[in-house]
Amino acid sequence: MKNASSETADANPTRASQLSLTATLVGYLVMILGAVAILLIIHSYGTTLVAPPMTASKSMAGVTTTKAAIFLHVLVALTAVIVTGLILAKCFAHFGQPPVIGEVVAGIVLGPSFLGVELSAFVLPPDIAPFLGVIAQLGVLLYMFSVGLELHTGPIRRRLHATIATSHASILLPFVLGAALALGLYPRLSTSDVSFASFALFMGVAMSITAFPVLARILTDRRMNHTELGVLALTCAATDDVTAWCLLALVVGVAQAEIGSGLSVAAETLGYILVMVLLVRPILKRIIASSNPDQLSRNSVALVFIALLLSALTTEYIGIHAIFGAFLLGAVIPHDSIVARTFTRHLDFVVTVLLLPAFFAFTGMRTRIDLMSGIDQWLICALIIVVATAGKFGGTLAAARLTGLDWRTAAALGTLMNTRGLMELIVLNVGLDLKVISPTLFAMMVLMALATTMMTSPLLGLLMPTRTTKDKEEK
Repeated sequence: MKNASSETADANPTRASQLSLTATLVGYLVMILGAVAILLIIHSYGTTLVAPPMTASKSMAGVTTTKAAIFLHVLVALTAVIVTGLILAKCFAHFGQPPVIGEVVAGIVLGPSFLGVELSAFVLPPDIAPFLGVIAQLGVLLYMFSVGLELHTGPIRRRLHATIATSHASILLPFVLGAALALGLYPRLSTSDVSFASFALFMGVAMSITAFPVLARILTDRRMNHTELGVLALTCAATDDVTAWCLLALVVGVAQAEIGSGLSVAAETLGYILVMVLLVRPILKRIIASSNPDQLSRNSVALVFIALLLSALTTEYIGIHAIFGAFLLGAVIPHDSIVARTFTRHLDFVVTVLLLPAFFAFTGMRTRIDLMSGIDQWLICALIIVVATAGKFGGTLAAARLTGLDWRTAAALGTLMNTRGLMELIVLNVGLDLKVISPTLFAMMVLMALATTMMTSPLLGLLMPTRTTKDKEEK
């Protein structure tokens, strides 16, 4: 009798676990199918909308820079944005904000939105924009490579079903809400040369982004990175970002070509991902295992940079942004290898302190808050912030509760997943380069990225007061 009862007790937990997994899978399937059905309805109605014709944007007339002075102005611009970023980062740190807030605001403050077109042109002349843009792209390329290197898939595998369900819920709801919001924004803030499908898909992706590196910095500063909530947030954010980048790759393909060509780009992208994961990753593991575990040689460093450039070139050739190739190469390199440790350590300060400020300055030059004229456009901006927050927070909260988390922890996780920061700016710049979004909408989305990131630390302090410590920001 004792053995029989023991076997019954052993079987019950197993059966309960199987039922829980089945319920999660069924719920996940319903969530996916429901989102697809809603998106199809939105698309069918959106194709009947008409956007205004494309008009010339306001020129940034100002100081004309000679070729001999371009290099000097680039140095001045970098110096100005680094110094301003350091000062503002220290100021925002007193309010518990991560340094990226001060750095982003520094780029906007030095741009035409606050200084005005003429005064801003003395610090950031329009003629240097292409050169500053090249430095910015290089900085973002190396930054995304570093993000890929720090991606740890181990915790994701251990919490696979709960992590994927929560992460994808935090993508699907804001994605659907963003696409629905596009119905109202497309006739007002888009142009007739942009298809509704491209516009709606991009709005969905832009609403779905979580800033994995900024999130990691917030958790580390609050000493929550090794707590259960911190690990769950990081694994969800990692899964979230990988999925969001894949969706953005599809959007880029659709925006740059017809639907058929866009599907071809998506198929080629999927094929490249499979090659990198199934073929390149095992080869890299063998090469790294046979190399010196303590120090990389000069030739090894050169080979990694060559691989980085080739991967970026490949994704650019396929038809998606080069940053996908950089991120993907970093993701397939084992995060605990000598390669990952060396490049993460040595790239950190060069990229975050020197190169990324060029990206913030470039973004600041393109952020034209002065184009937002009238109370109606500011109300639209407020609506974008509300929809972005409701989608990200609400989707995460609902999924976290359904997977067993208590209300407070689920709300804290939703707050963390609503962090956007630098990753959102990268996505927005891609959209502006492709002309999927207008400069006015770009400014609204930048303000949304700032607002959702700035609300994270204060809300987290209210939800988890016992976990928080005084934030100390060091640059």
